[in-house]
Amino acid sequence: MNTWRSLLGPLWAATLVACSAGAPEAPAARATPELAALTLQPESALRERVWDGVVEAINQATLSAQTGGRVLELPYDVNDYVPAGAVVVRFTAVEQQSGQRRAQAALAAAQAAATEAEANYRRIAEVFEKKLVARAQLDQATAQRDAARAALESARAAVREAGEQVDYTVIRAPYSGILTQRHVELGETVRPGQPLVSGLSLNQLRVNVEIPQSDMLAVREHGKASVLLADGQRLAAARMVVFPFADPASHSFKVRLELPDAETGLHPGMTVKAAFVIGVAERLLVPLSALVRRSEIAGVYVLGEHGPQLRQLRLGHRFGERVEVLAGLSTGERIALDPNAARLALAALREPADD
Repeated sequence: MNTWRSLLGPLWAATLVACSAGAPEAPAARATPELAALTLQPESALRERVWDGVVEAINQATLSAQTGGRVLELPYDVNDYVPAGAVVVRFTAVEQQSGQRRAQAALAAAQAAATEAEANYRRIAEVFEKKLVARAQLDQATAQRDAARAALESARAAVREAGEQVDYTVIRAPYSGILTQRHVELGETVRPGQPLVSGLSLNQLRVNVEIPQSDMLAVREHGKASVLLADGQRLAAARMVVFPFADPASHSFKVRLELPDAETGLHPGMTVKAAFVIGVAERLLVPLSALVRRSEIAGVYVLGEHGPQLRQLRLGHRFGERVEVLAGLSTGERIALDPNAARLALAALREPADD
């Protein structure tokens, strides 16, 4: 037994030395690449309260007939887009055109009578200067001239009126927009005052919101509001109008937000979120460019001792190109401003070291 131990001892020691010589060295810790970072600090931002509102068109009207006739043309149907000045209804104009021709004929007769009366007055006036006619004849010629002038003006007014009656047989859109309703059909006979078509403009919109009585003091004090769009952006109200009375049943005040002329994707009848400024609060804000989005989940790369780590966030309102963080980050933490660079750095740290 002692002989075997004396033989195996040196052999075991040699084996350990050989194994230790061939074992790979432990990988060295890698340095985190330099990344553009932002250290989070609370910032003063507006404190807001959000209520639902309803979008409506500022310009909406029902066009009515101003003359009688039979509907000859209805170029647009309900929900069609109508450009400004386009014909939306056309009547038959037989009676109106006949009236216009009669008025023009009466104007020609009045013009001839006025010309004759003017010439007669000048002749009588010249003779009267020579003391060859009595004053009564001059007065009579003057009265005839004045009456002819008045008849001429009346005939001209009748021609303008007849022309308007002809124009009334063609109804044009006062502004571009959507045709929402047709009140007449082709071949129908209409009378003055009868509704024809209804429409609204999409260029100028406003939002009506009902605000509880308890929040009206703060809303009135700051007088600022924005509409939150579906893509997360904000549309600042061009003007805010607070109605000076409350609803006796709900005790809420109606507030109207007039929106600027812009392509917003909003349409009359839609419900939207309206954010009203009621004060100032401290918030953590991060740039939108630093966010990583995966479907409905948003996060940022937080820089720590072990490199960048992706962390999920709960976001609040958007303020320009930054968004409020409600949960997931704390004051003093550092985040990567370039999420793509942080992702590449994290992938490099996870790769095995080269021999």
